Amino acid sequence: MKIENYHVESNNSELLAKHQQRLSFVQSEVANAEAIIQQLVDFQIAIPSWALGTGGTRFGRFSSGGEPRNIEEKIEDIGLLHKLNGASGAVSLHIPWDTVENTAGIKALAAQHGLKFDAMNSNTFQDQADQALSYKFGSLQHVDRSVRKQAIEHNIEVIRQGIELGSKALTVWLSDGSCFPGQLNFRKAFQNTLEGLKEIYEALPADWKIFVEYKAFEPNFYSTTVGDWGQSFLYASKLGPKAFTLVDLGHHLPNANIEQIVSLLLMEQKLGGFHFNDSKYGDDDLTAGSMKPYQLFLIFNELVEGMDARGMSHTDDLGWMIDASHNVKDPLEDLLQSVEAIMIAYAQALSVDRKALQEAQAINDVVRCQEILQQAFRTDLRALVAEARLRSGAALAPLDVFRKYNVRQELIKDRGAKTVATGL
Repeated sequence: MKIENYHVESNNSELLAKHQQRLSFVQSEVANAEAIIQQLVDFQIAIPSWALGTGGTRFGRFSSGGEPRNIEEKIEDIGLLHKLNGASGAVSLHIPWDTVENTAGIKALAAQHGLKFDAMNSNTFQDQADQALSYKFGSLQHVDRSVRKQAIEHNIEVIRQGIELGSKALTVWLSDGSCFPGQLNFRKAFQNTLEGLKEIYEALPADWKIFVEYKAFEPNFYSTTVGDWGQSFLYASKLGPKAFTLVDLGHHLPNANIEQIVSLLLMEQKLGGFHFNDSKYGDDDLTAGSMKPYQLFLIFNELVEGMDARGMSHTDDLGWMIDASHNVKDPLEDLLQSVEAIMIAYAQALSVDRKALQEAQAINDVVRCQEILQQAFRTDLRALVAEARLRSGAALAPLDVFRKYNVRQELIKDRGAKTVATGL
């Protein structure tokens, strides 16, 4: 299914008058509205290849139909998202699910859709059909050196594929841990993992980064070898200047102060990137901003403040990616909603009166501090986000266009009603 320029332009023309009214009002209310719009235009959020299909639970999976059956169709779907929102200009691949045979062809296809390749993701949390040794008891932490070597070689292969595609980063998430007390020697597991990460780190090109992703629980519920930001920070610090911590918003224990974690990692120059999603109880992988929009804003508030304090580029110096599982929604609609929520939270953070906030903090005016932040959060900046899309040649109302032209129904016609996205 292809959305043409005239589809977008036709829908935009119907909405333009009302949009301009809303935009004019916001511009009169927000002093730096024009600067915010330009920053929104420049901001891109990578779409993970595995998020293009329907997710599932331990009890079942209910396909939406028309899911991408190969990497070519995944790129086409991300190209469609980018056409609609102008902010999804990168794809994050997962190996071996997305192993590329025709590298030149895939790069050309991505370029046709205005896409680049973001961080590559390795997989040592599953056993593959042609795999010699099992990761049942861990990968890089495993007591058997042969299993650890297999996991190391896989990560190096992912780097090799990423180099060919033009990626500049490797994300390593490990499900390693233990289910029961006494099952694992914590120190040996940490040391084994560190040794493996060091070998992977040595294989990185000079201009690459490695992101060490942490998670407090699941699939192991007694211990996780990279269980929190402190452990990830330890690994990244011991590995070297090309190693960073990656924060997945759902990978924390309930009520964790993620915004404080972000601030401290930025201070230590070890924050590498984000996986955006939302949750009610755990790693629910829900639509970004659907449960805790204020927390998402507060996280961006710390990101903007911390990055600006260090002269960092908002577009290039951190990795921005969605990581969600769409169990009951259309995956593409869900991704459109997530990108919208992320852009709104980013715009709100950009609108915070930094000078006033710093002055209030300096005299412990707690009430004033709260008012400044909540003023930014409560201001409706959707018109600025829509204007950024308009200036990028995208749709004022992406979801409306998606539904108006029956995109999912057309995908089902092309691909079938019972397709399964690779890896799911």
